[in-house]
Amino acid sequence: MSIQNRRKSRAGHALENHLEAIFTDHKVKFSKGARTEGNSKPDFLFPGKEAYADNSFIESKLVMLGVKTTCKDRWRQILAEASRIPRKHLLTLESAISTDQTTEMIRQNVQLVVPASLHHTYSKVQQKWLWSFTDFLDFVCNK
Repeated sequence: MSIQNRRKSRAGHALENHLEAIFTDHKVKFSKGARTEGNSKPDFLFPGKEAYADNSFIESKLVMLGVKTTCKDRWRQILAEASRIPRKHLLTLESAISTDQTTEMIRQNVQLVVPASLHHTYSKVQQKWLWSFTDFLDFVCNK
């Protein structure tokens, strides 16, 4: 079990590192793993930890991205991170998350970000709500 957990952890860190490289290549301002209130540590903060810590910075310009290779019930962990940001974004590589789960995400103000190549595994209703990574990248580039 510990070997499997180490593999999952490495996969998660690798995904974060790939995203970091993409954000850097696109000259997006961000902080990775910055500490926020309550010692929370969101995966990515946009435009960065300094803006987040500055109470005079306009909250609507702050963005948070949690990253999980698979969600299961762990997606709720991001709800307690970056409390200044009411709408959380969650990137996952998990296909076909149940409608019940995505309905709960919507209720909790979580925007799911899934690679476009996996959108077909979701229902038509879910697909209308899903964001692709390109959608998210456009969003943070235009903030």
